[in-house]
Amino acid sequence: MHQARPMARQSFVVTDAIREKVRHLAGLGVRQDDIARIVQCSPKTLRKRCRDDLDCGVAEANAIVSGSLFAAAKAGNIAAQIFWLKSRAQWRERAASHRAADGDAEASSPMVLVLPDNGRDQELAGNREKRFEQKRQC
Repeated sequence: MHQARPMARQSFVVTDAIREKVRHLAGLGVRQDDIARIVQCSPKTLRKRCRDDLDCGVAEANAIVSGSLFAAAKAGNIAAQIFWLKSRAQWRERAASHRAADGDAEASSPMVLVLPDNGRDQELAGNREKRFEQKRQC
């Protein structure tokens, strides 16, 4: 009939090692519930005691990936350049609203995008130069 009182939970102590682990896992994109399970605390406690580490981990990971994307775009990676311009410079693709009489959408385009010659395909570069010369003569 006499029951012992339940023991209180031990206080969750945040150490530098736990902070580093939380920051790393948050940067990898691990869910907060899973991070809490890994460091053995409740999700509420994790958010209360490690808020800065959660936020900084995500921000640092985004900065690293953005830096890599920017470096790839500068190095001539066309897909990286397009993604960067669409996401960071708010460039959008639009369907041609009016086409030339012969159906050449390129002729009616108000903007010409000239990409740097990266020396990969000489035949393509030669064809591009021929088209520009033909347009200048018209």
